[in-house]
Amino acid sequence: MTLKECFASRKLRRIRPDRLKAQKSLDAAAAKLERAKSLFRDGHNDAALLYAYSCMFGAGRAILYKDGIQEKSHYCLAKYLEEKYAREGRIDPDTITLLNAFREERHAIMYGFEEVKVRDEEAREAITAAEKFIRKTGKLIAPKGI
Repeated sequence: MTLKECFASRKLRRIRPDRLKAQKSLDAAAAKLERAKSLFRDGHNDAALLYAYSCMFGAGRAILYKDGIQEKSHYCLAKYLEEKYAREGRIDPDTITLLNAFREERHAIMYGFEEVKVRDEEAREAITAAEKFIRKTGKLIAPKGI
């Protein structure tokens, strides 16, 4: 699905830019990151990955709110970030690659028929990627000139 198709199918739609929602989404993402770290320390790698992905998703949603976009699709959120931010060099393309990989892993964990084993390295990578993305998002949504 292309970005244009995401808008045509209303999986993304234009709304008024909202910095307050952007900040609230980023704050919620930060809380999910802390939960991911706690779950990882307790050996719950699958749940840690889910929370790290949720952190990245929330941070991405913060960018969309800043831009005046409402999402109804995890895929389309990633597509928007890829085309509007990664291609312009404002987000590292590897971040979008990881976001998509963790999105697919989340889907397998949540909806798959077989148990998914998440290794320590993979959970740690998800947390590290979420930390990096949340820092970058904070800079991207900050009002200019502050």
